[in-house]
Amino acid sequence: MRILFAGSPAIAVPSLEALAELTLEGASHCLVGLLTNPDSRRGRRGDLLPTDTGAAAESIASRFAEKGLSFAVLKSEKLDEGAREAVVSLRPELLVSFAYGRIFGPKFLSLFPFGGINIHPSLLPKYRGASPIPAVILGGERETGITIQKLALKMDSGAILAREHLLLNGDETTASLSELAAQKSALLLVSFLRGLGAALPEGELQDEGGAVYTSLIKKEDGLMDWSLSAVELYARIRAYTPWPLCVTCHGEAGLYILEGRPYEGERQSDAVSEGGALPGTVLGIDKDRGILIQTGNGILCVSRLQYQAKKALGWREFLNGSRGFIGSVLGCQKKRGMNGF
Repeated sequence: MRILFAGSPAIAVPSLEALAELTLEGASHCLVGLLTNPDSRRGRRGDLLPTDTGAAAESIASRFAEKGLSFAVLKSEKLDEGAREAVVSLRPELLVSFAYGRIFGPKFLSLFPFGGINIHPSLLPKYRGASPIPAVILGGERETGITIQKLALKMDSGAILAREHLLLNGDETTASLSELAAQKSALLLVSFLRGLGAALPEGELQDEGGAVYTSLIKKEDGLMDWSLSAVELYARIRAYTPWPLCVTCHGEAGLYILEGRPYEGERQSDAVSEGGALPGTVLGIDKDRGILIQTGNGILCVSRLQYQAKKALGWREFLNGSRGFIGSVLGCQKKRGMNGF
């Protein structure tokens, strides 16, 4: 079966690579091309760079060429007539999508005799949409998973073809959970394709009543609200790592809270009493664990911080260069529109 893969970010790379390996092994499934977003300008110098899958495709194309195999990379701004003609030229039979970021219309899906499948890093119908992994962390879930579903015109609503459950320990970040989901998705995809017959199975219809939708994460979502509980703030720190990161203000300086967790130990002798302290008050330290900050409910113990435009530091090194930090009250007095962060 001739397969076109559609995807852009790093989470999709292992699945793309797995399809390439299947092809090189001489399996009945043949990867014929990649559909990804156009190159964009990134970094301090504004260099024009490919997507993560686009970068991986350069190596795949080279390996395919050594075996006399063709491999196309399509970087279409829109899935218009021109894009459809480019796809038709590859004669694909099945579309495999993972984090491509766009909904495929009926004209586009009609180009694939076997239809299309989508890999989604949650247990659908829960956490449909653009940010399922942060949503799982923010929701305090103890379980998530990978779902392979039929592509449908409505986002993430297709029949479920395969799934794998993943147990969580409550310490995952979006970065670590994305990496795990990326690897597990590749394995699940290969297993599904090896067992695929002459057509896609009907699959299990999703329960629309249980559907939960997520939205794109915005930069301002990372602004720390110290009136929340320590448990909620811990979830936000993990959910917004590696982007947009959790940020607050120490005076006029932007301050990223990179690592921290709810404080459960007994107070050390040099940790001041928190009686009646305002949320955001830097109470003191625990000699073994970090800086203690009052929240709306409980204490957050912060172990890694970073002033804007400075390097990230462990809490001891940070305090050595930040006199007067203990006893201060963190928080932005007014929203800066996140322009300074």
